[in-house]
Amino acid sequence: MITATTPDWGRLWGSRPYDWASIEEQQRPTYDAAIERLGLGSGQRVLDVGCGSGVFMEMATERGAHVAGLDASETLLALARSRVPEADLRRGDMQAMPFEDDRFDVVTGFNAFFFAADMTAALREAARVAKPGGAVLIQVFGRPERCALEAVKAALMALVPSDEAEPPPFWRPGVLSSIAADAGLTPEGSFDETWAFEFPDERTALRALLSPAGAVAAATFAGHDAVTEAILQAIAPYRTDDGGYRLPNEWAYLVTRAS
Repeated sequence: MITATTPDWGRLWGSRPYDWASIEEQQRPTYDAAIERLGLGSGQRVLDVGCGSGVFMEMATERGAHVAGLDASETLLALARSRVPEADLRRGDMQAMPFEDDRFDVVTGFNAFFFAADMTAALREAARVAKPGGAVLIQVFGRPERCALEAVKAALMALVPSDEAEPPPFWRPGVLSSIAADAGLTPEGSFDETWAFEFPDERTALRALLSPAGAVAAATFAGHDAVTEAILQAIAPYRTDDGGYRLPNEWAYLVTRAS
């Protein structure tokens, strides 16, 4: 069984790095919302946990920030290095971050912290490496009925045998704040953002949606053809008149402060 604790988790995320990078490019609205809410600016030291191919770090650098990144995938880190050569990029575990205490003004985790075997432990590490009073931003999926990607996730999960309990509904008021508080962080405010992934045709949509670790894991068990068919069925309601796809999605954010 492949779970978040699998030693090859980084390999799964990095198995189709360029296709994943194409999805990450479409997530710029996610990063814009965070940058504006945090007031990210010149001279700030920023750590992006689960930094992927480095799109957020590139955007933060354009605002004058000094950036660092942590990821489990060396292939994604290689792309991030080419995108942001000045960044301090390290491969590692978010539950044991390879950075010293009280280093960063801002720590971000875009759809990252809930991949830890122990999310509270990962957030505790984020609190440790953040400066006192520093911001720790946590982003998760929003309300399921407003997330087209939930259909894709459900289709993939049906193909992967698992005896793990369902994760808590992070989007529900109070759930994420409680986890953050248990990690020693002080919740400051929350907000939601909605935007859509757009793909011009079926081929482009499949290349992108086959790249996340969940799709790679599903293909390991069920095969590429079964996963492809499951994804196509899941996104069929979002097909546009011109043959493309538009998948609207909501994202929930929590801004916290380290002690």
